[in-house]
Amino acid sequence: MGMSFGSFTGVCETAALVVCPLVGTAQGVEPTCYSRNVDIGGTLIFQPSTCFVHIVAIIMTAIMILHIRSKYTAVGRKEIVMFFYMYMVIELLAMFLDSGIIPTSSQAYLWFAGVYTGLVAATFCCLLINGFVGFQFAEDGTPLSLWFLRISCLVVFGVSFFIAIATFKQQFGFNYTKPIALFIVYLLWPIICVPIYIVSQLILVFRTLEDRWPIGDIVFGTVFFAGGQVLLFAFSVTICDAIKHYIDGLFFFSLCVLLSVMMVYKYWDDITREDLEFSVGSKAAVWEVKDPLLAPGGPGGDDEDGSSSEQRYPNPPPLPGYPSSNGSYSNFSGQGMPAYGQPQGGYRGQPQQQGSVGKAGGRGYPPGNPERY
Repeated sequence: MGMSFGSFTGVCETAALVVCPLVGTAQGVEPTCYSRNVDIGGTLIFQPSTCFVHIVAIIMTAIMILHIRSKYTAVGRKEIVMFFYMYMVIELLAMFLDSGIIPTSSQAYLWFAGVYTGLVAATFCCLLINGFVGFQFAEDGTPLSLWFLRISCLVVFGVSFFIAIATFKQQFGFNYTKPIALFIVYLLWPIICVPIYIVSQLILVFRTLEDRWPIGDIVFGTVFFAGGQVLLFAFSVTICDAIKHYIDGLFFFSLCVLLSVMMVYKYWDDITREDLEFSVGSKAAVWEVKDPLLAPGGPGGDDEDGSSSEQRYPNPPPLPGYPSSNGSYSNFSGQGMPAYGQPQGGYRGQPQQQGSVGKAGGRGYPPGNPERY
């Protein structure tokens, strides 16, 4: 049976969705071909391969959240991390609902399926709003931006949850035999949000960024998401029959959604740059010592004309009683006395030279005049 608008019959005969046991008829709609189940401790586990993908998705999402939270000054960090938290909860619920750990015959399955439906719609709403964070209509990370995102997602979740529960219970004019409203929020709403997000990010890259590499992340994410939809709704039965019921289209759908979510993270990581001034573990700052004594023109540096202070003042005037550089004394009658600071002998190990008064090059202290001792 082909797919028609507002009807889950054709969809659920092809793909084993979470809502399929609760719509169409009182017993739900059974897929034509579905994955084998396994018996673990007396409990039948349906879709075991798909459950493995859900576990991997939870682990990978936790790693991505840790990386996002470590970029303290990146643009849209608080907004995008909310998307990954919601996706993690969806995968956790899907693991229990797809596997049959929560039996479809129990009343709890109905409520968990309602929560799952609301979270799926709210997560795509979160992705849609994150697509406009980069345009800075509201400063990212501010209460205005965060609360707009939270309230929008909460409203979408509440509306979708109400539609799902009312449809499953046939209340307030909703009927599971004609679940048009549920069809819109569960299947059409994601198909509306994803193209808008893709177009907004392409506009952001072309208008704002100089780097064009993030376009590759967008392309890969789009291919993974579209491929998952095609494998689930077009080739699920074919895959299931070909692989003898070991896996079906739901396995590839869950895997492709995980890869597309990873591309969302990769794209966000490529377009955001952290302010290294506030980052942890960045390279040590190079401190520049600005000493006025060593600056050009200062007492210890070169002057503007390139000459040093030693060249400009080669022979400073001698103090009273001290010899000048030529060996003469100022206001002192001690002629023939060895000049203070001039050598009488060399360094240790060198022979003492006679008549070396006033010649530079040796050690001048202590004086070598034996009359002083």
